[in-house]
Amino acid sequence: MGWWWRMYWGLVVVIMMEVGGGHAKGGGVTYDGRSLIINGKRKILFSGSIHYPRSTPQMWPSLIAKAKKGGLDVIQTYVFWNLHEPQPGQYDFKGRYDLVRFIKNIQAQGMYVCLRIGPFIESEWNYGGFPFWLHDVPGIVYRSNNEPFKFYMQNFTTKIVNLMKSEDLYASQGGPIILSQIENEYQIIEAAFHEKGPPYVRWAANMAVGLKTGVPWVMCKQTDAPDPVINTCNGFTCGETFRGPNSPNKPSLWTENWTSYYQVYGTKPYPRSAENIAFHVALFIARNGSYVNYYMYHGGTNFGRTSSAYIITAYYDQAPLDEYGLISQPKWGHLKKLHAAIKLCSTTLLHGVRRSFSLGEKQEAIVFEEKEGSCAAFLINNDTHNNAIVQFRNISFKLLPKSISILPDCKKITFNTAQVNTKYNNRIITPVQTFGSTNSWKEFNDVIVNFGDTSLKSKRLLEQTSTTKDKSDYLWYTLRFQHNLPCTKPILHVESLSHVARAFLNKIYIGSANGRFRQGFSMDIPIMLNKGMNNISILSVMVGLQDSGAYLERKVTGLTTVEIQCDKKVLYDFKNYEWGYKVGLLGEELKIYKETKLGDAVWSKNRISTNQILTWYKIFFNAPKGNDPVALNLSSMGKGETWVNGQSIGRYWISFHDSEGKPSQIMYHVPRSFLKASGNLLVLLEEAGGNPLQISLNTLSISNA
Repeated sequence: MGWWWRMYWGLVVVIMMEVGGGHAKGGGVTYDGRSLIINGKRKILFSGSIHYPRSTPQMWPSLIAKAKKGGLDVIQTYVFWNLHEPQPGQYDFKGRYDLVRFIKNIQAQGMYVCLRIGPFIESEWNYGGFPFWLHDVPGIVYRSNNEPFKFYMQNFTTKIVNLMKSEDLYASQGGPIILSQIENEYQIIEAAFHEKGPPYVRWAANMAVGLKTGVPWVMCKQTDAPDPVINTCNGFTCGETFRGPNSPNKPSLWTENWTSYYQVYGTKPYPRSAENIAFHVALFIARNGSYVNYYMYHGGTNFGRTSSAYIITAYYDQAPLDEYGLISQPKWGHLKKLHAAIKLCSTTLLHGVRRSFSLGEKQEAIVFEEKEGSCAAFLINNDTHNNAIVQFRNISFKLLPKSISILPDCKKITFNTAQVNTKYNNRIITPVQTFGSTNSWKEFNDVIVNFGDTSLKSKRLLEQTSTTKDKSDYLWYTLRFQHNLPCTKPILHVESLSHVARAFLNKIYIGSANGRFRQGFSMDIPIMLNKGMNNISILSVMVGLQDSGAYLERKVTGLTTVEIQCDKKVLYDFKNYEWGYKVGLLGEELKIYKETKLGDAVWSKNRISTNQILTWYKIFFNAPKGNDPVALNLSSMGKGETWVNGQSIGRYWISFHDSEGKPSQIMYHVPRSFLKASGNLLVLLEEAGGNPLQISLNTLSISNA
C-alpha cells in the first residue's frame, strides 16, 4: 500500500476519533495504520499487565517503578465488575479496589494506561468478573443481544467511564488513559449465540464509542470489530498468527503476550523463556506491530475467593515481576534490553518504508528505510537448531538458532533475542518462625450438618451456586431415610459437577473425592448402614466459579446423583427424596477469622489435633523484621483457606498433587500491609486434614545465581 494511501486513511481516522471521541483539553489519542498517535506523534509502546486487586496499594508504586525501569510505557489492567458492584447499584472503590488511586499512581510515574473495562474479563477471575447477582436477573443471557444483560453492562461501563472522566484521567483530558477495551475474546464463543452474536458485537462497540472518551477502543481477538474499534491479538506468537487489523487505517496491537500461563491445581508451572518472549516481540514489531502488552508483567495473588475454578492462588508467578513483586531474571532484564534496542530505531520503524527479503532457506531480513537514509533491520533465523551465516549489505552476520538480531542502523547488531546477557537470579526463602508449639495453637471443630439442622428443604437436588449465590464455597446436602432392605455390601454412589465432595454417614466421615480442571467426578464409598433411620450429609465444595464459555449463566454445579447401590444395582435413588440444605460452614457464618469474632466460637485450650477435617486453627505471631516480602509455607496442610488479621490470603490445596506427586503451590503471600508489628492473628480453615504444627513463616528475597 502506498504511503499516500496510508496518509489518507490516517487523516480519516483522526477525523473519526475527533468526532466520535469528544476531545477535551488534552492532546488526545488517535491512530493510523501504523500506530497509536499521542499528542500528534506516532508511538511504539511496550505495556505490562498489573492488576490492582491482585496486589495492594502499598505495592503499587514499586511495581509501577519496576515496570518503568524495565522499559515499559504503559500499564494495562482489567476492571473487576464483581469487586466494584457487589450488589446492584452498590459500589466499592476502597483499598485494593481503588482504581482511581491505582491509575493516579501510574500517572505520577509518567506512564500511560490501557483500561480494559470489559466488563467480562475472564482473567482466571471468579465468574469472569461478573457479579453473581446477574445470574438472578429474569431472562438474562450473558454476552448476547439480550436486553437485560445489555442494560447492566452499559450501566457499569458508563459508571467506570464517568468515574474516569470525573478525575480527568483520559488522555483527552490530559490524563494517562490512552486506550480502553470493551468485551474480551468474544469471537471464541460468538457462534454459540447464532443470530444474537453479531448484533451484540456491533452494539457493544457503538455503546463504547458513544461514551466519548476521546481515546480509541479495542476488542481483543475480534476480527470483525466494527470501526473505529481496533481488533487486537492475544497469544504467545502474535507475530506469526495475527492476520492484522481488519482495516488499513488501524494499527497492529498485541494486548496479551503471555509471559507464562495460568496454573491450575494438580499441574506444574508453565515456564516461558526470556529468549522465546523476546523473539516473538521482535517479530511482531518487525511485521508492523506497534504495541505489545505483557500478560502478565506482574501476576500477583488471587486473594480470598477471587480465583476462578481450580486456579491456584499465585497468579503468573513466572512473570518478569514475580508474585511478590521481586524482579525475575533474566526475563526482566532481557526484555528491558529488547525495548531499548527497538526504541533506538523507533522513528525509522514508524515512518520508514518496510520491505522483506530472503537471506537463506530459513533466514529473512525485514528492513525499514526512510527517505533521508535512516535504516533499521531485523535479521531472522528460523532454524531452531543451527547457527546461520548470512550476508546483509555486504557484511557477514552470524545468526544464532531461532533468533532475531536487531540492527538499529542496519550496520551493527545491538540486540539478539537468543543471546541473554542478563545474569540469572534466584528467589531465596528464609524461614523466620515455625509454629510448632502445641500450646500456641487453638482449634475449633466445625459442625457436621444433619437433615434436622437445616431449614431449607427441597424434594430434588438443588444446583449449588444458585443456592449459595457464591457467598460460600460450601453447600451441605443432607437427607435421612429408613433402611430396611437386605444388602450385605452397600455402596454410596455420588456424581458431582462441583469440585470436591466430602461424605458423612450418621455424622461419621466416610470419604471424599474431587474432580479436575473442567471435569466432573464421581465417588463410590463402601458403607455400613444402621437398621432403621440413617443420616447422609455431603459437603459439596467449589474452588472458584468458571470464568469463561458461552451461556455461563446456565452452568450447572453441585451434586447430580446420590444413590446407594448393592451388587451394582440401585438400592436407594435419592434424587427425588426430600433434601435439607445449609449454605456455608458455621465458622464462616460466625466469621471467626476476625479477631473481634473469636469469642463467638468455643476454641480448645489444652490440645491441638492434626489430620482432622473441617477444623479451624488459630495462632498469634509477630511480623518478621525488615521490608522483604512475607509468605507462609503451608506444605503440611491439606485443603482450605487462610486469613491474616481478618483478611483472606486465598485458598490452598496442598493435597492436590501434580504428575510428579508434588503440590502445585505451597508458599502463600502475606502482604506486609496486612501485618502489624506484633499480635497478628493467623486463622486457617482446614477442610481435608493437615498439620499446622509444621507451618512456617518466611521472608523472600533475590540473589544472583
